[in-house]
Amino acid sequence: MASYQWFVLVGCLMLARGLWGTPIARLPFTSAIIYLGIGMLLGPMGLHFFSFDVFAAAPLLEVLTEVAVLISLFSAGIKMPVPFSLRRWGPPIRLAWTAMALSVGLITLFCYTVLDLPLGAGVLLGALLAPTDPVLASDVQLRHAGDDDPLRFTLGCEAGMNDGSAFPFVMLGLGLLGLHDLGENGLRWLGVELIWGTLGAILIGGACGMALARVNFWLRASRPGHEVLDDLMGLGLIAVVYGLGLAAHVWGFLAVFVAGVALRQAEQQLARRAAVAVGPDAPPSVSDGSLLFKEHMERLSELTLVLLLGGAVTTLLFDWRSWAAALFLFFVARPASVLVALVGSRTSPRMRVIAAWFGVRGIGSLYYLMYAINHGLPQPLAQQLVNLTLAVIVLSILVHGTSVTPLLDRFWRK
Repeated sequence: MASYQWFVLVGCLMLARGLWGTPIARLPFTSAIIYLGIGMLLGPMGLHFFSFDVFAAAPLLEVLTEVAVLISLFSAGIKMPVPFSLRRWGPPIRLAWTAMALSVGLITLFCYTVLDLPLGAGVLLGALLAPTDPVLASDVQLRHAGDDDPLRFTLGCEAGMNDGSAFPFVMLGLGLLGLHDLGENGLRWLGVELIWGTLGAILIGGACGMALARVNFWLRASRPGHEVLDDLMGLGLIAVVYGLGLAAHVWGFLAVFVAGVALRQAEQQLARRAAVAVGPDAPPSVSDGSLLFKEHMERLSELTLVLLLGGAVTTLLFDWRSWAAALFLFFVARPASVLVALVGSRTSPRMRVIAAWFGVRGIGSLYYLMYAINHGLPQPLAQQLVNLTLAVIVLSILVHGTSVTPLLDRFWRK
């Protein structure tokens, strides 16, 4: 397709999404299915107006997916309920870490025994497919900052954290394939990438989020009428936290999510103190002011990336290995890991079953795949992982996208 055709296509989709936002939101399936269907219709599976070569575009696609995930993680973080409590956060922490590790282990075992992949490739594929997606799973996450629905909170918080908890397994898979240094007996991986990478991300994200909240509150309180650009401050915080995370060799995705959570928590605490001291006219918050802009960026990234994903779909993706991997993930690995991880938690059986089903895969998995390709994944093995990952993402968009509205309306109505 020529450049002008791309502009017209994306522009028409954006106009349609903007003009008919409410009717589209009421459809019994997600908007990602529409974008995917258009991409497949215009791509090699349909009219062949364009095709998208994942290998040729891997460097660019890594950057695009990276930015999309960062914005979505920050947006998810500032929607988290206030105040923070371990009792409320217990279930999503279990899902983001215990269920993540169990899912990676089950997928690795399946790949090694059924798909005949090397052990390192099985671990890597498990890390690609185990985390749920913060971009495409917006229909089962918190809708606004005041939403206190426990199911949406658990799934949204899980998606925010497990993009950080998946990265150590990505590096473990690359290390087992000889593409990354794990250290003697894996001690470097355990100490630096698992423990420090996680704790350091929490420290950096939490400190930066709280610092921005205090600076913004002081500036607006001491200088009435002073104009502050919330959108730029939100984007600036994302960039600073992610950059510091990369410099400190911690997981930047987790740091950005924690920064969003810390910003929201600190702003609400300062607002409550100000309301007690000077009345209800507290200074506005960065999290409230920038949330709408972040959601618009999420929709734009979803539209663009899923459209391109549709253009990458060919009949070669859907062989028995792809179907087998998707069915095992949807009906065995995800449900088993979630149900085991939530044993003993304060969650209802209905909530556990729904959470076990809605493990949407999407842009996050695509980012990890591009990251692995750009870090030297051999071409034949990379092609197998591309076929498996893209097929699972496409099937997840279709299966979960068509079931989210009916299931939530039927089994999770307040």
